[in-house]
Amino acid sequence: MPVIVVANPKGGVGKSTLATNLAGALAHQGHAVMLGDVDRQQSSRQWLARRPPALPVIRGWELHPDDVVRPPKGTTHVVLDTPAGMHGKRLDNVMKAADKLVIPLQPSLFDIQATHAFLAELRAHKRADRVAFGVIGMRVREGTISNEQLHRYLESLGVPVLGFLRDTQNYVQLAARGLTLWDVAPSRVERDLPQWQPLLQWAAS
Repeated sequence: MPVIVVANPKGGVGKSTLATNLAGALAHQGHAVMLGDVDRQQSSRQWLARRPPALPVIRGWELHPDDVVRPPKGTTHVVLDTPAGMHGKRLDNVMKAADKLVIPLQPSLFDIQATHAFLAELRAHKRADRVAFGVIGMRVREGTISNEQLHRYLESLGVPVLGFLRDTQNYVQLAARGLTLWDVAPSRVERDLPQWQPLLQWAAS
């Protein structure tokens, strides 16, 4: 059961957007997906509560009588959404569970600085050799200086670059209804779907 973690120590970089849409893509591929929060804000749990029941099922944590949360029985893929400022013991616990960890970041100096320090922490972690890392650009606007800077920075990291997702209201509007890109007519999100292919190929490898 592969566990894919979405993590970045900085808040507001699009972790929940990435986690919910990744879970949606996997569910539409026919997988039994669990989307779990390690985030105190429980953003993904709130999103799941808005998800229409007729869509491909994405489940949350299952609470057992001993107050331990586990993936529901039959789960084949797990996507974990994590909080900002994740370090220390919480990071250790996530690294123990993770098979893959994807780091979303926006084209800003503050995001780049936070991500640089986080990557250094991940590479120094005792389980670093057991977890595959990747990075993805979020809310990218083509033709801007900040976008060019982000591309140059990511190319220098020595970590797989899993794509660049454009800045669009599609994600905001879909999230408000518990939806993902894969839950609406492809013609509505035709510019967005191809941008996900590198990430989905990496997730499946």
